[in-house]
Amino acid sequence: MDTLDHQLIGLLRNDARLSVAALAHKLKVSRGTVTNRITRLEDQGIIVGYTVRLRPDAQPHDIHAWTSIAVEGNETRTVIASLLGEPAVAELHDTNGRWDLLVGLRAANLTELSTVLERIRLIKGIQSSETSIHLKSYRV
Repeated sequence: MDTLDHQLIGLLRNDARLSVAALAHKLKVSRGTVTNRITRLEDQGIIVGYTVRLRPDAQPHDIHAWTSIAVEGNETRTVIASLLGEPAVAELHDTNGRWDLLVGLRAANLTELSTVLERIRLIKGIQSSETSIHLKSYRV
């Protein structure tokens, strides 16, 4: 990827709905160049999709939480497989440092979150966990 690819991705991250013409104008290249680069980036698996981001308060009744997990021994793959089967898991990240995994959770209310955390604590291979509830966002 070159500088133009990075600039194109930056513009798409900011607004994936920009037209090819608008992207070409902002990048000072032809529409064909933009189209070809987007196609190449998609074909290479660098761009894997487009999505809609919602303001955190757009779903005011959802509880958002993060659970940091320490995994016992070589159980990471087993734990990841179990977490991917949990419907409340919205995100799952492999990390370094004190915690091995960072899990983004979504629940309708605190009772549901409590039930989800009980299920997660029962997963074989989890040594310890710590959960924080999302209260407010300052930058999205």
